[in-house]
Amino acid sequence: MLRSMYTGISGMKGFQSKLDVVSNNIANVNTFGYKKGRLTFSDLMSQTMQGATGPIEDGDGPVTGGQNPMQVGLGTTAGSIDNIHTQGNRQTTNRPLDLAIEGDGMFTVAEKTNTEGDTDFISLETDDVSFTRAGNFYLDDDGYIVNSSGQYLVGSIDHDNNPDTDSVTGRVQIPEDAQSFSVGGDGSVNYVSSDGQAEIAGQIQLAKFSNAEGLEKAGSNLYKMTDNAGVVTDADGFNDIDDLYTPGQEAGVGSLFAGSLEMSNVDLSEEFTEMITSQRGFQANTRVITTSDEILQELVNLKR
Repeated sequence: MLRSMYTGISGMKGFQSKLDVVSNNIANVNTFGYKKGRLTFSDLMSQTMQGATGPIEDGDGPVTGGQNPMQVGLGTTAGSIDNIHTQGNRQTTNRPLDLAIEGDGMFTVAEKTNTEGDTDFISLETDDVSFTRAGNFYLDDDGYIVNSSGQYLVGSIDHDNNPDTDSVTGRVQIPEDAQSFSVGGDGSVNYVSSDGQAEIAGQIQLAKFSNAEGLEKAGSNLYKMTDNAGVVTDADGFNDIDDLYTPGQEAGVGSLFAGSLEMSNVDLSEEFTEMITSQRGFQANTRVITTSDEILQELVNLKR
């Protein structure tokens, strides 16, 4: 069989995968905090028809020059599928619990799996910790800030049960008798108590990764940690996040903007262009298979 037929098949599979990535980007063009994907190609192994040779010399100098290798490529494959973590545009909503991050960093959300003597303490050394750029948060029945899946937004809160420390990582709660509340650019959650006094419920903190593209998408606008995301795992295999950072003040993390949401970073004009190139690339590879089939047919017809 002709090598070109199998090469064309590999090209069709590659462009089909690229079209899958493009279609997912377009489907999430209005998803809060969505980061677009990108598929890159790499060539497969090549069949060497003749290896490279160096110059041939005798006692008087070179007789012939060197020759380059002769190779026939055997197709293409998906080299990588990247998540592009560029900044999305902000959309103003004027809703106090809609939060947008301008810059690096991610919100940390978790389930409350370990109290350790504090009713609001959240252990980050569990597999129930997720990260997101989608800042549409809500209040549950007890006044805790949660995401659309009911996971608690993690921040720094007072740790009354441990006199040795001033604060601890935990879930931020706004008291039921609060007259109003607001979120500052540094993540501080302020509220006005029933007696008219300004109080602080806690401070939202952000996680930062040296390689955010190494995070794994988990659905529902959430990312899960991996060994390649830039955060080390401990000996027990748990996620070990010792450091969360104050927005706009520490480790270069971005600031928070209340009353806004970060939109998807998908550019429709770019995606439609990629769709066209994928379609034409797929079409061209089908022509390769058709042409190879015609050549095979001619070979079969040599003997009648």
